[in-house]
Amino acid sequence: MMSAIFDHHRHASELFASVPNTAAGDPSNFWSEELKKAPFPTNSFWLNYVLKDGSQPEYIHPYLVQSKPGAFTICYPARIVSPAFIIQAFTQDITISHGRGNVPHVISHYDDLSVALEVPGKRLKVPLVRGSPYVTLVFKGGISSSNYEPVTISTIHAILELTSSPDNTKHRLVLNNRQTWCIYSSSAMEIVKDGVSAVRSKRPFSGALRLALVPRPESEGVLDTFSGRYPVRGHATFDRPFSMGFEWKSRGRGELLMLCLPMHKEIMASPSLSTCRVSNLVYSSIDGSLEGVVGDKWSLEPRSVSSAWYSDCGISDSFARDQIKHALDRDVHELSQISTNSSYFYGKAAARAARMALIAEEVGHYGVIPKLRSFLDEAVTPWLDGSFARNGIVFDAKWGGLVSREGARDPGADFGNGVYNDHHYHWGYFVYAGAVLAKIDNAWARKYRDHLYTLVGDYMTFRKEGSSFPRLRCFDLWLMHSWAGGLTEFADGRNQESTSEAVNAYYSAALLGMAFGDVGLINHGLTLAALEIHAAKSLWFVPSSSDSSIYEEEFARDNRVIGVLWANKRDTGLWFAPAESRECRVGIQVLPLTPITEKLFDDKGFVREVVQWTWPRVELANVADGWKGFAYALEAVSGDSKAALKNTLALKGHDDGNSLSNMLWWISTRPPC
Repeated sequence: MMSAIFDHHRHASELFASVPNTAAGDPSNFWSEELKKAPFPTNSFWLNYVLKDGSQPEYIHPYLVQSKPGAFTICYPARIVSPAFIIQAFTQDITISHGRGNVPHVISHYDDLSVALEVPGKRLKVPLVRGSPYVTLVFKGGISSSNYEPVTISTIHAILELTSSPDNTKHRLVLNNRQTWCIYSSSAMEIVKDGVSAVRSKRPFSGALRLALVPRPESEGVLDTFSGRYPVRGHATFDRPFSMGFEWKSRGRGELLMLCLPMHKEIMASPSLSTCRVSNLVYSSIDGSLEGVVGDKWSLEPRSVSSAWYSDCGISDSFARDQIKHALDRDVHELSQISTNSSYFYGKAAARAARMALIAEEVGHYGVIPKLRSFLDEAVTPWLDGSFARNGIVFDAKWGGLVSREGARDPGADFGNGVYNDHHYHWGYFVYAGAVLAKIDNAWARKYRDHLYTLVGDYMTFRKEGSSFPRLRCFDLWLMHSWAGGLTEFADGRNQESTSEAVNAYYSAALLGMAFGDVGLINHGLTLAALEIHAAKSLWFVPSSSDSSIYEEEFARDNRVIGVLWANKRDTGLWFAPAESRECRVGIQVLPLTPITEKLFDDKGFVREVVQWTWPRVELANVADGWKGFAYALEAVSGDSKAALKNTLALKGHDDGNSLSNMLWWISTRPPC
């Protein structure tokens, strides 16, 4: 495993005051007793199963799976497409009823790639593993014949046909919605029809019951062949930089069949798709077509990104350097005490000043750095040492996390920071500012090293054992990007709006590693940043060519970037603006403007499409200059730096995390070098 010095930070309660988090409430009773202890995951893909009544479906590729007392429902979702959104509709395609009682599930196990739901007292466990073409239910020890409760499989559709194999280990259901489902059992299970829309077992059953939709006729033989082995757990490994492995633990006989997404295939180093790909097994998914892959280990290698404080190209033009220096003089002179109490906006403002310090170093304008160092010290230190009277960072021992003091009191404060929304955004900005201050002030760095490492640990802990925090709070290892939703139930699952701010969080962690010479932190931060960039290009970016998009033409024709990406939905609207505000949709996927941004927007052809798509809005007089600035930043990437410079100099203001000096730095450092 990559060296991970940063995992060994002091316990958060030693560095930050512990407060009761009344905003988040108490963990529900859907946690098993073994798991009901902090730190708890707060942004996992299965979180609906432990929120409210636990009955909201979750998307476990390729199925939506719902759990209610006495039954599990599986849906192979239909896709509803419009220019404004794409959504997968939940219908009760197959429901497995496992008893007469109203016993709710508990979470008995979870890991990087799976979650296990268990029915206490029913001897039933359901390991839900992402990317499995089967949903598996494991009945332990059978059901007492003296108190026999049949396993009933029902549907909201009509069952047109039921056929069974001679040994009763495979049953085939043909429904009137044109779906065909196969039911496999590890031992004989005789079933009979029970009305128009149900079948039931005739005798007690013990063993594994597996259900799979047959996506096309030629797929049934594939499902038959691999039905004997089922995954029960999945883990991600990080053995070297820019490499992530998936390993599944499985049971049964034969080889393991899983499904991969297009963005998995693009970076899959092993197994070899030429020999392990099953081309005639393809499922639809909101994240792209899922194809069969045989093997219990994968190796994924995203394109590497470099760690750098400064731009790749540098600034060779003396006029541009002088122009940036003049802008720095003005920007630094206009700095004033940060007035906001918001953890998000405060972090952005601090990171804005940190950008000025790095730009000053890059252009050799060292005279402004002492003032910037003092400003950053006065801005960041009170949040770390607890002396900031208007808010602050505190430790929540109940859930295991760092939250804002105001967020711990009010679930609506700080964009839901107290309920673990947007943590990588908020703390990522503080980490960026802290990393820069540590770089330019060694004494401050020594004093606040542990505080900064703990702040990173809140959203980027790799080893959970002995930690104050859950493993990778926000990062979804299967989908290779982050979630921001926190402890809030959503019908469409987790969500994330700004992938660029997620990239910033991991890039900032890498910069902190650079400040302290921590190779492990650098490698981990950049690896997650590379994965997030890869996912952003695959899911958030919508190229005009239907050949290069996972989205239908009806949607792709009118969109170039996603607004809010949900587990089960693609939305063109934003939390803070309607879909028509294209300048906001683009800007929220660009900010903050730093050296890592050029890795996110390195496809000049696509960037040109984005600029053209955005421009009608940019030309409107009532569009805020702050959002226009990010469009001009992309204009420079598209190849027209002169126009971008002219437009930038005409701006009367900038986003609260941006500045004129940052815009001029960006335009002056665009390739070719």
